[in-house]
Amino acid sequence: MGRYNFDAVIFDLDGVVTKTALVHAGAWKKMFDDYLKEREKRYQEPFKEFTREHDYRSYVDGKPRYKGVASFLESRGIDIPFGDPKDPPGKETVCGLGNMKNRAFNQILKKDGAEVYASTVALIHALKKAGIRVGVASSSKNCAAVLEATGLLDLFEFRVDGVVSAELKIPGKPEPDIFTTTCDNLGVTYDRAVVVEDAVSGVQAGAKGNFGLVLGVAREENEEELKINGADIVVTDIQEIDIDRIERWFQEGLADK
Repeated sequence: MGRYNFDAVIFDLDGVVTKTALVHAGAWKKMFDDYLKEREKRYQEPFKEFTREHDYRSYVDGKPRYKGVASFLESRGIDIPFGDPKDPPGKETVCGLGNMKNRAFNQILKKDGAEVYASTVALIHALKKAGIRVGVASSSKNCAAVLEATGLLDLFEFRVDGVVSAELKIPGKPEPDIFTTTCDNLGVTYDRAVVVEDAVSGVQAGAKGNFGLVLGVAREENEEELKINGADIVVTDIQEIDIDRIERWFQEGLADK
């Protein structure tokens, strides 16, 4: 038993460690708006734009790419074939649309790079110095590329991302498996682990997995939404917390499930 009542912190990537959530949202909007406009021309379906505030948060944010595509299309009553992950970008399949979004994201990443949240990186360094295990769990298949672009690839002891999930056939958020797999590989029990998430699907996954603490990061004035869906504590930025405050929450029983 160490000094603290928690042994590991598992971070989501986009919107928690890196400032890529808005890049993802922009890429999703461009892809879906283009597709919906094409459907308007082809099928005379009235165009209704894809919005970050409702559509991105509700159907896409935090989910594996193809699951996000399918979830949004279902919300609009659009039924197209799932297709194959090798489908070319833009083909009218779930995979084709997902691949189009991925191409748009990578074009932006290559052009503009990616920024980090300095407060999150500072906390990670403090955790590691204190002997607390650190992992990253992201639905994105671009996780490694983003971490490499920001110089953070070696900061985490273990990574479960969209590529690893596909290889191991791990279900995506809101199922807790990417977090539990990270904990398993770090040798940490779930009740002594903290999950840090900015997406509704992510805090739902944390709640389902019965982790010691689910910490929500509300980047878009969505504190209440994160709280309702499973976050034990909600902050607007990681600078609002430190190791001792996390420990205090554990001691006070706020994270008991």
